[in-house]
Amino acid sequence: MTAVAAALLVSTSLLMARVQSQVRTIGDVAAPQAATAADLYFALSDMDASAARMVLTGDNDALAGTQADALGTYQQRSDQVDADLQKSLTTATGAESRAIVLELLGHLAVYRERVWQTLTAGDAAPGYYTQATNVLHLDLLPAAQRLKNASEGQLAEAYAGKRLTQGWATGLAVVLGVVLAALLIGLQVWLARRFRRVLNPALLLATVLVVALLVPLTTVLSLQARWLGAARDDSLTPFLALSQARAISYDAAADTSRYLISDNLAYYEQDFATKSGCLGKGGGCGTGGGSITGGLSAVAGGSDVSPDAAGQVVSRWSAYERDHKAIVALARQGRDAAAIDQLTGIRRGAAAFDFSYYDAAVARIADDRKAAFDDAMDDTETLLTGWAVIPLVVLGLVMLLVLVGVRRRLAEYR
Repeated sequence: MTAVAAALLVSTSLLMARVQSQVRTIGDVAAPQAATAADLYFALSDMDASAARMVLTGDNDALAGTQADALGTYQQRSDQVDADLQKSLTTATGAESRAIVLELLGHLAVYRERVWQTLTAGDAAPGYYTQATNVLHLDLLPAAQRLKNASEGQLAEAYAGKRLTQGWATGLAVVLGVVLAALLIGLQVWLARRFRRVLNPALLLATVLVVALLVPLTTVLSLQARWLGAARDDSLTPFLALSQARAISYDAAADTSRYLISDNLAYYEQDFATKSGCLGKGGGCGTGGGSITGGLSAVAGGSDVSPDAAGQVVSRWSAYERDHKAIVALARQGRDAAAIDQLTGIRRGAAAFDFSYYDAAVARIADDRKAAFDDAMDDTETLLTGWAVIPLVVLGLVMLLVLVGVRRRLAEYR
């Protein structure tokens, strides 16, 4: 009996400590890595979009404010990219992720060199910018997508590892706990018959303690599994999917600028159509863009979002699509000044305004989902607090009560 109690004590304490550690790994390492990789993809997309705006407005004094805003955004996203890469490098747990980060750093240096050449090249700026955006789409974004996939794979492994541990913890606790309770009851029956005592208070209390440990312990394991599963399915996974769609939309919006910079190159109109199509209906999003299941209506909607909020995302993106078509039409008519004004204007109905309006709707949903996941992780860690020690205390007391209960009866016998 003592051996069973000791086995239950050791196994539950160690496994509960392991579950706590794995939950912290999910909340402090694996989930932030996946979020950082998604943020990196977004920051790279907006950084290039800002570079495109700088090229487009570079020689127009009337658009100096727009150029200054684009430069500020470029610097902000550049710092964001540096921070994301640094975080990814320091928290990477696998050789694959570290190799991808180092690859990204090399491509990023080339990209920044091309952007610097773009901003100092004068009339040759469009050619240098084309080289820069090619580095982004052929090298940086595909590598960022691979880092995102690797991070999400590590997150899935972390969840699977915790699920295995909690399965062992639940199984061993139930089996050993039931065996220990049965042995305690059997010992009480034997002592009652042998020494003609109906009840042994110490053994009765020990049995109650075993049951009192098993019920909350298995409940805690079940609850934390349910909470973490819901946090992943209802908050984190939708957050990552929406973050990807947001990054794609930034890159698609940049195609409008690229179309004007390139003197109406059909490639950028086709590229916008591909990205806009995946945002609208789902599917592949072009080179380095991955795919979106169900489009914006699917990734922005869900049980955590009101139909109105999800509908705002879709309708506001549709407004930007109309702006893009109007800008392309103006450019084809040779009305470049009007096209640039329609692209950079901050009035309602202008592309810059409508895109910001759309992005605000996306950001609200994304922020709410991230906050919901963080709250769920905090609740789960609070729920598990102390459960690596509680089995030690309770089962240590059980073993002491068994010794006390048996010793009294043997003392009477002597």
